[in-house]
Amino acid sequence: QVQLVESGGGLVQAGGSLRLSCAASGRTFSSYTMGWFRQAPGKDREFVAAVTWTGGGVPFYADSVKGRFTISRDNAKSTVYLQMNSLKPEDTADYYCAATGRFGWPRRADEYGYWGQGTQVTVSS
Repeated sequence: QVQLVESGGGLVQAGGSLRLSCAASGRTFSSYTMGWFRQAPGKDREFVAAVTWTGGGVPFYADSVKGRFTISRDNAKSTVYLQMNSLKPEDTADYYCAATGRFGWPRRADEYGYWGQGTQVTVSS
């Protein structure tokens, strides 16, 4: 079992920045690919970014956030971060941290077995 707790959400103006954190506990954090997803009201949950547990941690992103968001992980602290810059109103959503033991580049929500409770991000125009 892996327990995930997100923090760092809030209200920010367009063009601003936020940093989300996800603290993990339970089984070996370094053996999981860690991802961030988001879900806006009335929409499906969508992939944002992830960082693999292999290869020293390789990040990959959704096209919609590439160049604006940066995912990173600190295995010593069992924490994954999502630095969000140049935020847009369309980034408004609940953001969820997720973990998976799968190899490769998992981008689908059903590829992740562990989820946090979510943290809300609101970007005002």
